[in-house]
Amino acid sequence: MTIDRPHGLELVDLEALARWMADQGLGAGPITEVVQLTGGSQNVLLRFRRDGREYVLRRPPLNPRRDGSDTMRREARVLRALKGSDVPHAGLIADCPDASVLGAAFYLMEPLDGFNAAVGMPALHAQSPTARRAMGLSVIEGLSRIALIDYEAVGLGDFGKPEGFLERQSRRWMKQLESYDEFADWPGSDGLPDVHAIGAWLDQRRPETFRPGLMHGDFHLKNVLFRQDAPVLEAVIDWELSTIGDPLVDLGWLLATWPGPGGDMSQTTIVVEPWEGFPEAEELVEVYGRLTGADLSNLQWYKVFACYKLALILEGSYARACAGKAPMEIGERLHANAVRLLGRAGRWLNEARS
Repeated sequence: MTIDRPHGLELVDLEALARWMADQGLGAGPITEVVQLTGGSQNVLLRFRRDGREYVLRRPPLNPRRDGSDTMRREARVLRALKGSDVPHAGLIADCPDASVLGAAFYLMEPLDGFNAAVGMPALHAQSPTARRAMGLSVIEGLSRIALIDYEAVGLGDFGKPEGFLERQSRRWMKQLESYDEFADWPGSDGLPDVHAIGAWLDQRRPETFRPGLMHGDFHLKNVLFRQDAPVLEAVIDWELSTIGDPLVDLGWLLATWPGPGGDMSQTTIVVEPWEGFPEAEELVEVYGRLTGADLSNLQWYKVFACYKLALILEGSYARACAGKAPMEIGERLHANAVRLLGRAGRWLNEARS
């Protein structure tokens, strides 16, 4: 996260916030030193100080794509459930589940001072392949810890619907592709190599059983922060897509966005430099299997599914750009990424067949 000018203040009534905090027993006096944090999230993040303590406020944007208040309530619930666990996360201080104070649900969490490796690295990490290897291993260890959470024991037994989870997922994204036909001038699915064949394979080869668990829902290198003083995770961030489902979908997502052998960035949508030293994907899989005891016999399916799903998400932005609803420069770049991801999915699919 980096500091930016606090232009999100128009969505946060500081006086109303201060009154609510007083009711919660969170200090007295004015809110000061307000800055807006940026880092890829569309949600509003404000860091501020009150009565000698620092806080970070998180609330939805003005026009969220989903129900912003529901997203905040779900995130706060996950952070509350993770308290005392070994999953690196920002500590929840307090949350406001209704919109009566700021016009949307929000929560307060402990500040984080870590860095996003996709944005840049401090010298300690940038100058040491050994440190970067430790960073990569810390990422897969963090994901393993999420998968090992006893979600019922921490109060998340009704947080999702694991029954039929994979069946709903594969069919949903097939329908998502079909929905892009509504955008004028989108050239159609012919521009996405093998997309229908990949979708059919996913439907036919879908794993019949899985071990339900807590999922982050968008686990990749841009959604973790590393400590400034050590090559380890400080926190997993952006829990807005979390649910109870199949944790191996998270593993597939990480592998789909992980650079190819030797750090080949042409196969991924996330660029981290320097990369030398980060573990290869095969080692991540070995560590995950050892730590979680998960059955990885269907791992190729999860890898192909992750590429397929991410490609269709990116293609949606291109379809909107074709209809004049988004910048074409961005749309074309995301379309190229979608094609690249489907190429990677196709190679993994062929490996699964051989």
